[in-house]
Amino acid sequence: MTDLVEAEPGPRIDPTERIELLLRDLRGSRGGLTTREAERRRIHHGPNTLRRRGRRTWRRDLARQFTHPLALLLWAAAGLAGAVGIVPVAVAIVVVIMINAAFAFAQERHAEQAVEALAAYLPMRARVVRDGAITGIEATGVVPGDVLVIAEGDRICADARLLDGGIEVDLSELTGESMPVYRSADAVDVGVPLAQARELVFSGTSCTEGEARAIVFATGMHTELGRIAALSERVERDESPLEHQVRRVAWLIALISVLLAAAFIPLAMLGAGLSPINSVVFAVGLLVGNVPEGLLPVITLALAIGVRELARRGAVVKRLSAVETLGSTDVICTDKTGTLTENRMRVVTIDTATGAHDPGATAGKDDPTLARVAAAMAACNNARLADAEPAVGDPTELALLVAASALGQHVGTDERERFRQRLFHFDPVRKRMSTVDADGTGRLRVHAKGAPEALLPLCTAEFGSDGGIRPLSPHRRAQVAELVDARAEQGLRMLAVAERDLTGRTAPGNREEAERDLMLLGLIAMEDPPRAEVAEAVRLCHGAGIRVIVITGDHGLTAAAVAGQIGITRGTPVVVTGAELDRMSEADLDELLAGPTELVFARSSPEAKLRIADALRAAGHVVAMTGDGVNDSPALRRADIGVAMGRSGTDVAREAATMVLVDDNFATITAAIQAGRRVYDNIRKFICYIFAHTTPEVTPLLVFALSGGAVPLPLTVMQLLAFDVGTETLPALALGREAAEPGLMRRPPRKRSESVIRTPMLLRAWLFLGVIAAILAMTGFFFVLIQGGWHLGDPTGPGTPLHHTYQQATTMTFFGMVAGQIGTAFAARTDRASLRSIGVLSNRLLLWGIAFELALAGVIIYVPAMQSLLGTAALTPAMLAFTLPYPFIVWGADELRRWLLRRHEGHTRASPQRPRLGERPRRRRR
Repeated sequence: MTDLVEAEPGPRIDPTERIELLLRDLRGSRGGLTTREAERRRIHHGPNTLRRRGRRTWRRDLARQFTHPLALLLWAAAGLAGAVGIVPVAVAIVVVIMINAAFAFAQERHAEQAVEALAAYLPMRARVVRDGAITGIEATGVVPGDVLVIAEGDRICADARLLDGGIEVDLSELTGESMPVYRSADAVDVGVPLAQARELVFSGTSCTEGEARAIVFATGMHTELGRIAALSERVERDESPLEHQVRRVAWLIALISVLLAAAFIPLAMLGAGLSPINSVVFAVGLLVGNVPEGLLPVITLALAIGVRELARRGAVVKRLSAVETLGSTDVICTDKTGTLTENRMRVVTIDTATGAHDPGATAGKDDPTLARVAAAMAACNNARLADAEPAVGDPTELALLVAASALGQHVGTDERERFRQRLFHFDPVRKRMSTVDADGTGRLRVHAKGAPEALLPLCTAEFGSDGGIRPLSPHRRAQVAELVDARAEQGLRMLAVAERDLTGRTAPGNREEAERDLMLLGLIAMEDPPRAEVAEAVRLCHGAGIRVIVITGDHGLTAAAVAGQIGITRGTPVVVTGAELDRMSEADLDELLAGPTELVFARSSPEAKLRIADALRAAGHVVAMTGDGVNDSPALRRADIGVAMGRSGTDVAREAATMVLVDDNFATITAAIQAGRRVYDNIRKFICYIFAHTTPEVTPLLVFALSGGAVPLPLTVMQLLAFDVGTETLPALALGREAAEPGLMRRPPRKRSESVIRTPMLLRAWLFLGVIAAILAMTGFFFVLIQGGWHLGDPTGPGTPLHHTYQQATTMTFFGMVAGQIGTAFAARTDRASLRSIGVLSNRLLLWGIAFELALAGVIIYVPAMQSLLGTAALTPAMLAFTLPYPFIVWGADELRRWLLRRHEGHTRASPQRPRLGERPRRRRR
């Protein structure tokens, strides 16, 4: 639990006192504050935020860089060198540790800032009454005295006293109780703990149902959440599975290196005849050569870059670990409305007992049925449609208001709220909503709207074409059902509208009492066109082996029609309704999901989403699940990637999700998966690049040891350190920015259990690229030595005739490794494709990294101070020319390997015995 700073003493206000006294003490009113007064209060009270203490400090982060396994390996090498008196080497290793720690620290801080900066994309919002109008502001700007407007799905951002209305509130963040509780302005509790007062709501809690207005009495550190260390405010950086894998590999490398070094010292002294000093030099070199110093910080930076790229595409990812998970997603469970479609609802047809009507074309006609439908659409509605303010509300309800207005109905919110007596919010399980409204004479009437199959069973009569009421016969019910199906097959969204006159003047106490014996007024068909870009996104998903399942609360035929239009279904899908899903056993559901059948889950509840997510994850799938409502939050948390809607989603859904779509667009999910695959591929590329240098770094030490010292050490420890620290890191960073390979979205998803470091990659790095680079480096070493007149066993130490030749030879080894490193960098840019297909010079950052690498190598070779420090000597033009083909040999050999691999895979795919990549067997529909 994160500790919170102790709150400063605030004004002594009793929020449970009479509302008139509370308004007086807060110097507020039911009409809210003016903007100028709110700004003055914000300066006085400060921003509405929590101040945390106990977070990881930069000192702790920096200290952690000195204790990770690879740093410990270098500490062991420094201690070993110091123990036998090789002080310059020991000091140099310590300097390397310092440089690596500083670099890793800088990269981790950069990554943290990249994630924290994304908060600016989706700041928490609140609706308050300012200057007499409802205004959306950032929650940090809420001040005591503000009037909050709270609706279903809102995250409450301050402690407040309800002024009017009633809401269900989830207090689990504050009290740990999982069941929502009812809070009402009409309840007055005196002498009870604040958390139990039924007229109060608190910061950090969520509204799960209802609407209300409340006056804020505490913000920031003065709230109940500010006085206790709430779990909801804990901020910790979690280690991703990828980082965990790499850390385990780092420990394995460290353990193997220490064991080899410890075992070699006695073997070298007894078997190879090396002196104790030479044996220790070898052991130190072995430890240093096995350390991939830049591995952890480069991985962290690559993930941070991926997060920022996704943000630019409209997908805000909350944590680094989600980037790698995106790359392995193989099932997307998606909503329909707003995600696959434009969420621009338009009423196209109203079907009543008098026939089908276009609301625009029939405006002004004297049709009693249309007038009753328009009145119901305006009354049973929570949207706001006004000329002076932007439209606010659900797109479906806004479309109903527009149609009602076109039919001549007054749709002002003031009149609606004045006559409304009771509101029963839309229930995603019941699929309907209702209100109890009074007319000018005080008589009460129930207005209801909802899914036809949910509302029609509650109707016993229909408003007739002659203005009378007639019973809803079974024959007429069948006609209505056929009409609903016909409209739904055209991809139209269907709603039924009904009403009931009440005999008394008291509103029903519950919705079951209100929503009975209704009179059907008509059916409303609405059009919501599919997004133009979704079809291409779906095609990419299918090519990438990703299954797309539609889970919607809409009519099954409507969902199936839209799914067919955008290519999610390519035949006749199996449509499973919520009722059918409820009757399925777990085994039946598992069998249904395991088959190749194209599925559409219609009229589904949020609980159904959770059940489907559980079943898919239990089968080993990596699931991305979309959602926008309060009740979607369990499924969003349970899915591997919970995807919330940034525009239409609730605060609760956005908080539960791993990723938030700023544009609510399915195509953004596909782009995020593509970016996740690219990031994961790039991580593998620079891991391969870094590991490929282990072989050429260790080979000179092995040549020296196996010759029993007859061959002088081809690369000094100081030169090895310069190679590791100076020339490797920038190209590795550049590989983390590599563009996607061709065919990235034509590959099947990687398995959840697949490790980032696999045997084929290690074989390619150590035994192919590494061996070629090592042979080239050693060839350059012997070329210089032999040209200088050296023979096996000749002394090359200081003061001998061959000492300068030996220094040139070690320098040649160093530069040969740099040249091989350049070829490795180009080879590592692709895993399967030819480099020409992505552009040899397309990665500008890599070119700059190689230029820096060559410039640094020039400084090490030709600057006198570096020569004396590292034991290098100037190379002649002929020697440099000798290394010129090295990069092309390494790169060309790997290009040939990849060509043979593609040719083999092409023959395999063309074989009639095996299906093509990404194809699934088809099964006859039942």
